[in-house]
Amino acid sequence: MPEPIYWREKILVAKIETTYGVDAAPSGAEAILAKDIRLMPMEGNDIERDLELPWDGNPGTIPADLHSKISFDVELEPSGTAGTAPGWGVLLRMASCAQTIAAGTSVTYNKISSGRESGTIHLLIGDTLYALRGSRGNCKIDVSASGIPYLKFEFTGLWTKPAESTRPTPVLTGFKDPSVATSTNTPAFTIDGTSFVLRSLSLDFGNKVEPRFLIGDESVIITEMRETIEAKVVAQPISTFDPFALARDATQKPLVLTHGTTAGRIASLSVPTAQMQRVQGLENAQNIKEWPLRLLPRPAAGNDQFTLTLT
Repeated sequence: MPEPIYWREKILVAKIETTYGVDAAPSGAEAILAKDIRLMPMEGNDIERDLELPWDGNPGTIPADLHSKISFDVELEPSGTAGTAPGWGVLLRMASCAQTIAAGTSVTYNKISSGRESGTIHLLIGDTLYALRGSRGNCKIDVSASGIPYLKFEFTGLWTKPAESTRPTPVLTGFKDPSVATSTNTPAFTIDGTSFVLRSLSLDFGNKVEPRFLIGDESVIITEMRETIEAKVVAQPISTFDPFALARDATQKPLVLTHGTTAGRIASLSVPTAQMQRVQGLENAQNIKEWPLRLLPRPAAGNDQFTLTLT
């Protein structure tokens, strides 16, 4: 009997492509430290032939529009050095973000509407290589009290037939041990300058990712981006902060979340024009009233719905 392929023997690597859909050949130097990796290796359609045969039987199908999907979570922790991109920066670039580096100072990510980059993702399980070319995807930033902040990714890429390959040696120095979201480690969360006790916050990039299979063009494209924010906070007196009036008037207010306190390890999320939406219900947690808030990041000058800045 051959040696079984152990599920734990996974190596994930990703690299930006120079030419769309051409395998960028990521190596161990582009390794990604992730959890909960899920792969759908052969998505597409089965085209029915619908032949009229003189006997009963299945006339068969033909596979078409083949593509692959992969999802995984990455810890939201900067590189440890201000002005140095983290190992997961390439993934945000594949999720329609620009990466701007100020040497020795900061790395900033913001959404873009054109010139979107694509990447090649390789997943090895044992010696079997699953390759996703022309990959683009969506991301959700997830921060919860007493939990590790995460970037939750889902990518779609063009299909390549799996094959046996040589396993690279992963280099994971671009990933640092994370800090848990606590009052000490997460020193700021404000809406319109008002500080809140925060239970959880999720920012969904809202990228609509679609495979496109035409004669002369096979690609994965992002056809729409509509970011949304959900936050659960401890309620305050209406005289201090009135989410109902803000929602009624479709008011836009700045939202800021800062996680990390040490230089090189600080991640700051800024949403300068967050529109408050209707408060749909109240919640009881340990006999304390909480508000489940919903907000829409709105563009002002364009491509400025939010920034994620690492310092």
